[in-house]
Amino acid sequence: MNVKPIDIATVHELEERCYKVRHDLLTLVYNIGMGHLGGELSMVEAAVAMYYRYMNYNVLDPHNPERDRFILSKGHCSETLYCIFSNLGAYSLQYMIDNFECLDKSKFGMHTNRKYCPQIEVSAGSLGHGLPISVGMALAGRKQKAKWRVTVMTGDGELDEGSNWEAIMAAGHYQLGNLVLIVDKNGLQMTGPTSEIMNHEPLDKRLEAFGWDVRVIEDGNDMLQVCQVLDTLPEADPVTRRKPIAILAKTEKGHDVDFMAGQVKWHGGGINEEDYNRAIESLEKNWKERKSKWQ
Repeated sequence: MNVKPIDIATVHELEERCYKVRHDLLTLVYNIGMGHLGGELSMVEAAVAMYYRYMNYNVLDPHNPERDRFILSKGHCSETLYCIFSNLGAYSLQYMIDNFECLDKSKFGMHTNRKYCPQIEVSAGSLGHGLPISVGMALAGRKQKAKWRVTVMTGDGELDEGSNWEAIMAAGHYQLGNLVLIVDKNGLQMTGPTSEIMNHEPLDKRLEAFGWDVRVIEDGNDMLQVCQVLDTLPEADPVTRRKPIAILAKTEKGHDVDFMAGQVKWHGGGINEEDYNRAIESLEKNWKERKSKWQ
C-alpha cells in the first residue's frame, strides 16, 4: 500500500471528511426523496478511509488499468459513494441532485450502476453479487500479474445470500492475496436484527474455517481503529498464494444522527424537512463534541 503509519493529524483529517460526507449524504437524500440512510451512515468511516488513504484511485481517472478496485456489494447504499466522489472533485452536490434517476439524463441511481456513473466498478442492488464478482476480478488480477487490489464491502445482512458463501469458499481455495472483504457489521437489516433473521455468529470463526485471515475492528465508526487495522494490510500480491483478508467492522446503523442510530426504521426511505433539520443539528452537535476532544 505504501502508506506511512497513521498519525493523529491524518485521523482528524479523515474524520472531517466523514462529517462532510454525512452532511452531503443527508442533503442528497432529503432532496431526491429516497435513500438507505441507516447503512449509508454506518459505512462512512471505512469507505472514506479506503478512498482517501488506502487505495490507488483517482475519481477523475476511474478507468485507469492500474487502479485499485472497490466494489460496493451492498449497492443500495450508493449515495455514500456518490458523496465521496463529489467531495473528491468528480461532481457537485447540486449536479447529483439534478441528475438523480431522471428519465432523460440519469447519471446516478438508487443502486450502483456502472453504465451511468464511471466511478462505479460493479452494478449492484440484488444482494450477494459483489463478492462473487470480486473473486473473479482477483483471479483476473492473478492471471495478469497485476499489482492492484480488489476490496469489496458487504453488509452483514447481505451474508444471508448463499452466493456469498460460494465466493468465500472459492476465495479461500484459490488463496487470493489480492482480495479484501470488508463487512459493514451494523447488526441490522431491513426487517430486524441480523442475529434474529439469520444468525452468522461466530462470523470470524466461520470465515477462518473457509481459509480467510480475519481481522476485527471493534468500533468501525472510530476512524483511528479503522486506520489501525487497514494499516496492517500487506501489499496486494496477485501471484503469491495466501489467505484472502476479511475485515469485520462493527458499526452502528444510522451513526452520528442520534434519532437514527441503531433504529431499523431508517434502513430505507425518504426524510422530510423536519427530520432533515433534526438530523443536521444532531450531526453538527456530535461533530463539535468530537472536535472539542482534540484539544
